[in-house]
Amino acid sequence: MGRSQNDASKRSVRRQWGSDRRSMPIPMVPPPVSDRRIMLGRLAIVLSVAAWVVYVFITIVQQFVEGQAHSARLVIEAIAYLLVVTALTASALAYLLTRIGFFYRSRAHRRVPRAVLDAFFARDVPSVTVLIPSYQEDERVVRTTLLSAALQEHPSLRVVLLVDDPPHPTTAAARALLEAARALPGRVQAELAVPLERARAAADRFESLLSDGRAPTTDDMRALAQMYTEAADWLRELGGRHEMVDHADDFFVDHVIGALAGDLDTIAAALRAGADEGATLPPERLVGMARRVVATFHAELSSFERKQYESSSHLPNKAMNLNSYISLMGGSFHEVSTPTGRALVRCPPAMADLVVPDPDYVLTLDADSVLLPEYCARLLYLMEQNGFADVAVAQTPYSSYPGAATRVERIAGATTDVQHIVHQGMTHYDATFWVGANALLRKRALDDIVTIDHEGNWEVRRYIQDRTVIEDTESTIDLGINGWSLYNYPERLSYSSTPPDFGSLCIQRQRWANGGLLILSRLREKARARRSQGERNRFGELFLRANYMASIFWASICLLILLIYPFNAGLLKPILPLIALPYFAMMASDLKYCGYKRLDVLRIYGFNLILLPVNLSGTFASLLQLITGEKSAFKRTPKVQNRTTARPLFILAPIALIVYSVIVAVLDVQREQWSHLFFAALNAALALYALVAFVGIRNGMVDLWMHLRSWLYRPVPAARQAAPTLATSAASAASATSPALGVAHAD
Repeated sequence: MGRSQNDASKRSVRRQWGSDRRSMPIPMVPPPVSDRRIMLGRLAIVLSVAAWVVYVFITIVQQFVEGQAHSARLVIEAIAYLLVVTALTASALAYLLTRIGFFYRSRAHRRVPRAVLDAFFARDVPSVTVLIPSYQEDERVVRTTLLSAALQEHPSLRVVLLVDDPPHPTTAAARALLEAARALPGRVQAELAVPLERARAAADRFESLLSDGRAPTTDDMRALAQMYTEAADWLRELGGRHEMVDHADDFFVDHVIGALAGDLDTIAAALRAGADEGATLPPERLVGMARRVVATFHAELSSFERKQYESSSHLPNKAMNLNSYISLMGGSFHEVSTPTGRALVRCPPAMADLVVPDPDYVLTLDADSVLLPEYCARLLYLMEQNGFADVAVAQTPYSSYPGAATRVERIAGATTDVQHIVHQGMTHYDATFWVGANALLRKRALDDIVTIDHEGNWEVRRYIQDRTVIEDTESTIDLGINGWSLYNYPERLSYSSTPPDFGSLCIQRQRWANGGLLILSRLREKARARRSQGERNRFGELFLRANYMASIFWASICLLILLIYPFNAGLLKPILPLIALPYFAMMASDLKYCGYKRLDVLRIYGFNLILLPVNLSGTFASLLQLITGEKSAFKRTPKVQNRTTARPLFILAPIALIVYSVIVAVLDVQREQWSHLFFAALNAALALYALVAFVGIRNGMVDLWMHLRSWLYRPVPAARQAAPTLATSAASAASATSPALGVAHAD
């Protein structure tokens, strides 16, 4: 795919040492898993369980039978240590089990042939509306997402950008973002109109084959090939004029637009080869192939702003942005003025200012994500099969873009790609969770789980619950209670941005850690619902679901206890590392499978150590909401070109952890506790590496200074600036001469 001459100068992020050097994504269809890999996966489970059983047996015998725990303190320590080891072993086993499930599914997966998909689209196809929630996103990012959605193959696709920016911005930058978001759907629609009109004109000529009853000729084959070639050429022109800023743009141009253009070129070459050999296709097949090009470029794009209307909820979260539009589906509305602002009220279609069709399916897509060209076609075909009639959500858990420019984005992307394996494996045990960044939703299932509330005089419908900040997880339980299931399609068909700096990553991970405990009790409600429906609750499903919702809490607490509490040295046995060794060995293997390095498993461990205060902060927010009943604030992950500052706690806590581990290591040397010294030194070394590599000494100091300055200094109110004092004048002069730090606040 061509590049403009100024691409290099537009790159906004300088590549760091240790960044991702991959240019190719992980294969879309997972390669067959060998018998050896499956055998090693099973062996890892057996070894981990066996080591845990031996450790528990030895500890119980020594501490309680032989009487080494001869005081109340030692008894409590022994019990606590056993519980900690058991909880961490459970989380490790959950990972080992899900990867085995992934192996089984990838082996059994068979792609539906393209000819079958073409036959599916030759008949009446269910309607699909794509919803893209957006909040103050960069214009280039939203345009990329809109194009990836609009280029999905569907004869009557609707794409709606749900703009959630404040309707009356107070800054020039916010106003520019809002105006760009409002204009984008129309601009993308105008761009696609060019190839669409050409494709329609060509398709009309092939439609005449059916109406006239004329037999196709080799000239018709060559004309169809030319139609495909022109479509591919236009896509390359689109990629050539795409603004190239980061690796996400490279991926979009090469693996979304480029992949679609390459597919069309391949078909064109096959058609020409057939024509040269005197072969022709049946008229129905020619017409179907011509309609495919039309369906690729046909999309009706629009936007909607819920904050323009008093009748829509204005709660600041993604769930209510989606709910506000879904609640309008199937209705016609007249816009009226009220004392508090404009509102939408239902009316007959003839009087309507806004008519919203009621689709069969809703495809949700985050504004920083992209879909590969066959996402909609393959998932829609799947959902229409009889065996999937009870599936409410079909999705492909997103992967990370290859080529990350920063170390922290690379290692966060590695965890994302490994999590894809985990999510795919959970489907094997019927424990699928709605991931949220992208999904194809059956509208009828959403209607089954809707709840109706009132805000003032206005009805508010909630299809996706917003009680927690992880709305997709709670909606998974709601769907299960109502008899619906979820399914992860076993391919990598979607990609999403990973936070490029530590500050924005903290915001994302803190949100992920918040909410699981609040809905853990609903898992019991789901189990009761399944029993009432005559279905059996499998232990594997319940275990994996409980681990998914609560493991961040218990793993963080257990790890913190191990790091800071000086347990009795007699509890540390040589067999203890054998419990965790299979987990780390298998994760290293999975990282290699995903294109990373095996040693990245150590970097991820250090990465998780410095994220420990972030995870604890999120889980404590859940506990606080559980106690007070007050909702946690929804914090969006910032998507800004500049770096996002991290909270002081998230920088100082890892430093304190490193200092404490060093002190413990020194004491271990003095006490000659060599086995404990190894763990203390390892934790200190990996946490120090993670702090330097992923936070950065300079960036950490800048973030601390920014927060310190905000505590010490307050902006001068505008009313007082009219008569500045000598001190404020001097301060203004000093600040005018200091360089800008270029750091975005997002606390």
